[in-house]
Amino acid sequence: MKLPMINFPILVVDDNPIIKKMMNISLTKAGYEVSSAENGRDALRKFDKKFYPIVITDWMMPEMDGLELCRAIRNLSLDSYVFIILLTAKDAKDDIIKGLEAGADDYLTKPVNHPELMARLNTGIRILELERSLKKANNEIMILSITDYLTGCYNRGYIGENLSKEIRRAERYKHPLSLVICDIDHFKNVNDTCGHLAGDHVLYRFAGLINKSIRIHVDWLARYGGEEFMIVLPETDMKGAITLCEKLRSIIENSVFTYNETNIKITSSFGFTSFDLVESCNDKIVDEIINRADTYLYQAKQEGRNCVRGGPF
Repeated sequence: MKLPMINFPILVVDDNPIIKKMMNISLTKAGYEVSSAENGRDALRKFDKKFYPIVITDWMMPEMDGLELCRAIRNLSLDSYVFIILLTAKDAKDDIIKGLEAGADDYLTKPVNHPELMARLNTGIRILELERSLKKANNEIMILSITDYLTGCYNRGYIGENLSKEIRRAERYKHPLSLVICDIDHFKNVNDTCGHLAGDHVLYRFAGLINKSIRIHVDWLARYGGEEFMIVLPETDMKGAITLCEKLRSIIENSVFTYNETNIKITSSFGFTSFDLVESCNDKIVDEIINRADTYLYQAKQEGRNCVRGGPF
């Protein structure tokens, strides 16, 4: 019966082919995915092509020994931790301390005892799994910190962190950028007539329709406040912004938002501004470009709503 592969690939580093082969057979039988290297330099070359969360390395090797390899791995810019077990015939306390100070997490004396090796690997896996859990939790916290709880799009904090970066990127590469501010016309009537839960549903669907219509990983949508949303359009000139805004306006106008068997129809207004080249990104430019788009949105609302107004920055 084939054992399931354990999701922590191991790199065995040893210049002795017999020891390396025995280690590979033992670890493969235990269910690990195993690769091997001849010495420290060979191991680093393999790290260039693939990440290994567990390294079992001999101490004494030509070209680059185990201590040098430990130091080199610790100096790599890696996204995750590498658990290193150092194999050595040296069992003096001073030698063990040298190995740990070089970056090894654990050590085994030769000849390697298989049950002891498995026990040390289990310790390493517990540490690596804990790291993965902490990274996942931190990522979830980070996502929550930049996400609007109701609509699932970005929040105002994300705007503050990223709009200036988009503007500076457009300046650096001399590329166009457009900024759109839109809102739901007479949204208060939805809340007053159908209730706030219905209003929340409309906001959620409104954001979803926009997100489906903009470019993934290029454009981004954020809730600016209440029923107002901001759309940032990198690599988009004024013609492209007009086309997208009219498309979104039409989609919203022709959509039906159903909540508790009640069909709700809404329209939306759009204000945008575009620039092809920013001469200088001063500290006030973020506020200036937002105010310009907001001015065009106010114009759209003054001229009857359910329309698009905009112009150059």
